[in-house]
Parts: sequence; C-alpha cells; structure tokens
Amino acid sequence: MQVIKPARLKKGDTIGLITPASSPDELLRIEESTKYFERLGYKVKIGKNVGKYHGYLAGTDDERVEDLHSMFSDKTVKAIMCLRGGYGAFRLLDKINYKLIQKNPKIFVGYSEISSLQNSIFSKTGLITFAGPMPAVDFVNNISPYTEEWFWKVVTSNKKIGKIKYPENSKMPFINKGIVTARILGGNLAVLTSMLGTEYFPGMKDRILLLEDIDEKPYKIDRMLNQLRLAKVLNSVKGVILGRFVECYETDPNKKTLSLGEVIEHYFKDLKIPTIYTFPHGHIKDFVTIPIGLKIGLNATKGTLEYLENAVS
Repeated sequence: MQVIKPARLKKGDTIGLITPASSPDELLRIEESTKYFERLGYKVKIGKNVGKYHGYLAGTDDERVEDLHSMFSDKTVKAIMCLRGGYGAFRLLDKINYKLIQKNPKIFVGYSEISSLQNSIFSKTGLITFAGPMPAVDFVNNISPYTEEWFWKVVTSNKKIGKIKYPENSKMPFINKGIVTARILGGNLAVLTSMLGTEYFPGMKDRILLLEDIDEKPYKIDRMLNQLRLAKVLNSVKGVILGRFVECYETDPNKKTLSLGEVIEHYFKDLKIPTIYTFPHGHIKDFVTIPIGLKIGLNATKGTLEYLENAVS
C-alpha cells in the first residue's frame, strides 16, 4: 500500500472543525478555539452539524459523516480537526467514503475515540493522520506551549521532524531495551480492541504499536491487552510505545487488584521487543502529536524517539 502524506498547513489556510463522536459540553469552547486559530492567521470553517446532539452523540450518524465527507470534499479546507472525542466515531467506519478521502488527502487531527477513524483511514487509504490536540479540549483556556510547539511543527513543516524533546528533558523508561525502525499505528487501547476482527483494524505486522487510555481500571486494561495478545497483535509488532494511562487504577480500597504496572509488565516484558512507557501522549496537558502511519525510530535503550521523515508534503 502506498503511504500518502497530506499537504502542509500554511498561514491563511482554512481549518475545518467537526464532531464525528461527541459534542463539546460547552459550545463556547468552539468559539474560543476558533479565535485561537484566527489569531494565528488561519481561517476556520465549522461543520454545518456541529453543535447538534443525539444523546451522547454529536448528531445522528448521517449528520456526523456528512460533515466528515463535506470537509474532505471542500477544496478550500486544508486541515480537518475533531473538536473532541467522546464516543461515536466507531459507528461511522462502514459509512465513510474512503475513496473520497484517498482522492482528497488532508491533515486530519484528533485522539482518543478518534483513533478508530485514524487507523481505519490508514488501513483503507494509506493516508497519514495525526493523533494530536483537539480544539475544544486542548486549544482553550491554558494552552500547553509544549503541545502547541509539537503540533504546529509536525503539521506545518515539510522537513524531517527528527528527535522528540520531552517535557523538562525527562527520559522515557523502558520495559525492554532495543532499537527498531517501523511505521507507528495505534492510539487508544479501548478503541483499538473494539476494532479487532473488523476490516477496519489495520495490519499490525512489523509496526510499532502506540497505546494510551484513560479511566480504565487495571482489570479492564488486563482484559484488553489479553485480547490483543490472543488476536496475535502483540507478537506481530516490532516495538511498543506506551503513552499515558490516566486514572487507570482501582478506586475502591477494599477491592483486591493488581497495579497498572504489574498488568503492563505481564504482557510486555516477555515479548522481548523494544518497549518504552510514560511517553508524553494521551489525555494529558503536555503531549506530542504523533503522525499515525509515519516511519519512526525507537531506541528503547536510551528512551528516545525520532521521526525519520516529514509528516506533510
């Protein structure tokens, strides 16, 4: 499959905002993030169905997929950003026109639930997308300079990106040492396991697997990692990057539990492939934008990660 890189974002370009999963709880956040992009010199186009509600969804499936298709069809829109995650992007996977996306490759950004769209888009089209900040979550209130820096660097520069600098020059600990080069796929653990067995789950053989999650107790993380193991995903990848697992602990002091660390070590220690953890990506303030499908170099021994090419053309 040929890998497609979208065109880089330039000042004056139009950014399209959509809600393929849930709607922001406060619609004022849409206005605030719009002003942020306009201050930086970009134009903003808001999907016609943004602001709608259908239970926990941001409108019906048809409305949400209509916004996705219209942004990819619109020649003036150069980047598409998901305002937030939540739930519902899964429901669109078999309704998406992947040929339309392949013919109109653009920067597509989001994380968490949006992982389902990103991995299916790579699987079906070869387009590199971006596990990165979402306007109604990360580009309002106190915006992280670190998150900002890495996002704009990745989507505006067509030069090789190079090594990731971690917040406060921290070092990434490893579970297994080693050096590996491969394309990175993955994202949210709960989302990925829900895609297993479908035609939208990407081929993981010889890839580097990225995983992160939020608000899942250790036994649930255990169950999901075991599902990846039984589906032979874990023993087919060449390396693993574990992002942040936020609030993934047992809250009831009376319940017996394994720690998150014990669960993770159980599944990854014996794999004997390069594996790092606490990588700055996921539901945290300071995080790195990761181009899904990009060729990267992972040196788990030194705890370094390098983007070996440009993510945009």
